[in-house]
Amino acid sequence: MVIEMNEVKHVTLTQVRQFLAGTADVGFRVQGENAQRYRWISAVLGRFGYRGLNRAERGVILRYLQRMTGYSRQQVTRLVHQYVHTGGLRPGYGKPRAGFAARYTPEDVELLVEVDTLHNTLSGPATVVVLRRAWQVYGDPRFERLAGLSVSHLYNLRKGPRYQARRRHFTKTRPTTIPIGVRRAPQPQGRPGFIRIDTVHQGDQDGIKGLYHINAVDCVTQWQIVASCQRISEAFLLPVLNELLAGFPFVIRGVHSDNGSEYVNRDVARLLEKLRVEFTRSRPRHSNDNALAETKNGAIVRKLMGYSHIPQHFAAQVNTFYREHLNPYVNLHRPSFFAQETLDAKGRIRRTYPPELIMTPLDRFAALSNPEQHLNPGVTLSQLQDRAKEMTDNEAAGRLNLARTELFQVIQRRSRLSA
Repeated sequence: MVIEMNEVKHVTLTQVRQFLAGTADVGFRVQGENAQRYRWISAVLGRFGYRGLNRAERGVILRYLQRMTGYSRQQVTRLVHQYVHTGGLRPGYGKPRAGFAARYTPEDVELLVEVDTLHNTLSGPATVVVLRRAWQVYGDPRFERLAGLSVSHLYNLRKGPRYQARRRHFTKTRPTTIPIGVRRAPQPQGRPGFIRIDTVHQGDQDGIKGLYHINAVDCVTQWQIVASCQRISEAFLLPVLNELLAGFPFVIRGVHSDNGSEYVNRDVARLLEKLRVEFTRSRPRHSNDNALAETKNGAIVRKLMGYSHIPQHFAAQVNTFYREHLNPYVNLHRPSFFAQETLDAKGRIRRTYPPELIMTPLDRFAALSNPEQHLNPGVTLSQLQDRAKEMTDNEAAGRLNLARTELFQVIQRRSRLSA
């Protein structure tokens, strides 16, 4: 330690006061590292017996330490406080404290990336259900830790650098005045078999229409059947619609659509009348009447098939893809949200989505009271459950993605050859 004057001569407070009064413009400083300065401060505080000084005398010592060390008043006060309570001074810096122990390993993040890739990044609550089912239902040991992952921390993992490094035009329906169907919302009253249906167009290219997707969703269980057809005229739509309704495992009691002319026509009305199915359509200024089908359009069809043009002659291949891969996946392996309705103090209906009501459509159907009574002849609940257990949720998602890749490769290859 280097001191630019013989400071040890200051042994009384009077001498310190004289020093402070006479050296206001002199820049004496204690030189050296912080550890050397701390030793010097401790020696000064011990020499003057700082603990036994009154308030005014302590102020003199504080100004003296501030003048000699060049520290701020706040820094000197902090060091003196530490000396009084611990009897010594030590540098306040050092090795950083250890943070919270990481519960989820990099392997868990890689596994989450794999699951999100397979399932096309479901919502947080639905992904948590998939992770929990992988451990609890299918017994995959890799998901033991992720089975307890919370929804909020799931989003934290998705925003992390390791995760981020791995995953990096509609036409409005024309109004119609055809007096077909009852204009009201479906009234399932807790029974499956009331279907909401909608059409999704797969883009135009050079004025040529692409194929059409027909999306039908059950109101109660969210059981979903998707099909495709070349055009929405009766010659193409009616056979697909008939096959689509037959794809549901339970009896169809009602069909609800918007006011598009592809459904509000006499041919569809005769088909539904033959099947003894009630036909309803959306009311004006009630945009939620067909909201379930519209939501599934974006969450399933658009997310899977995109918006690019697909020529109409590929409708048969797309329909096979839906029947063999997509429909089993969304009904047996993909969790959906189900609302819990309560009345508040003002009599308004409040809808919440508790985690225990995030489940697959099959699980929702099985949770109904006496579900067997709603099934078609020859179909049993155990058959559906056995089919769901033939593969895990992740295996079903993997096969779906592989089949989709092969489908688009065929579409692109044939489209280039025809061009």
